[in-house]
Amino acid sequence: MNALEPRAIAGTPYAMGRQLGEYGLEAVHAVLVHDPAWQAIQERARQNAPLIARLAANTQRDFPAIWQELRGLADGLALPLDEVFAWNCRGELLATEADGCTSVQMPGGVLAHNEDGLPCLQGRCLWVTAQPQDEGAFSVFCYPGSLPGHTVGVCRGRFAFAVNNLRFANLAPMLPRMVVCRALLRVRSVKDAVALLERFNRCAGFHITLAERSGASMVSVEFGAEHTAVNTLSTPAIHANHALYHPGRQCITRSSADRQRRGEALLAQGVDNPLTILHDQSPEALPILRRALDDPDNENTLASVVITLGSAPTWHCYLPGEITPCQQGIW
Repeated sequence: MNALEPRAIAGTPYAMGRQLGEYGLEAVHAVLVHDPAWQAIQERARQNAPLIARLAANTQRDFPAIWQELRGLADGLALPLDEVFAWNCRGELLATEADGCTSVQMPGGVLAHNEDGLPCLQGRCLWVTAQPQDEGAFSVFCYPGSLPGHTVGVCRGRFAFAVNNLRFANLAPMLPRMVVCRALLRVRSVKDAVALLERFNRCAGFHITLAERSGASMVSVEFGAEHTAVNTLSTPAIHANHALYHPGRQCITRSSADRQRRGEALLAQGVDNPLTILHDQSPEALPILRRALDDPDNENTLASVVITLGSAPTWHCYLPGEITPCQQGIW
């Protein structure tokens, strides 16, 4: 398989979910269901049946179309819906889970992002272009077995986004954060996206950069744990995997702290090529480009994405450490 297979999905929510599941079936059955992370989430779901029931009921009530997409995803994966739903609730079931990522935020010009994930999924992820029946088109990086929306991509003609994991403590979740992020792909503007995140923040934590296609605005949003913090950006910035302005208690891993410090240092030195930052492997700390088999968070960089804003917006996706894109497009 191409290290980032291009796929197209379209139609009703159920049909799109089923197509996505069929595309991810081989990877999920070959590696993901055997990974300790999958098994830990399924065990945690069995131990927390009332929580899973609440998350499922609220998803069906607030986002019925996304529930149908989850049903289609499970059928396409040939797995029970409860297992697939649990995997898509992994932030709520295990708030300190190891999801990584680093975002480079250059207001008015570029949003760039390292997508870090389970090493077992290296070479098994997808770049999905979707044309839903009743919403705008989008193009996103997508993990097999997961809803689209919690990674990096573009909503055609609307806005770009990049998502980082936050590890908040003392959660009392009412919805899965991955469902909320899937709902983001349906809204029309950054303003509407922020309103959604302010309304549905009783979930595990995410940081999301949202950038208008025109480059007119870029906001940095930390949400979850019943709070949403919005920071409008005017100068270049970096965001790793810990909150910078959200008041919630959190866990900050060494990798997240090192990537944040190193990224800020590179910006202070005047580095303005986002790939140079995303590919940095300074020996002084844990690297921004994560390729070590012994990464302390069990994360590796699976792709780097650079999205340009303005009058001729484009996106380019790169395999880890490479400078020639493996996928690209206009949005």
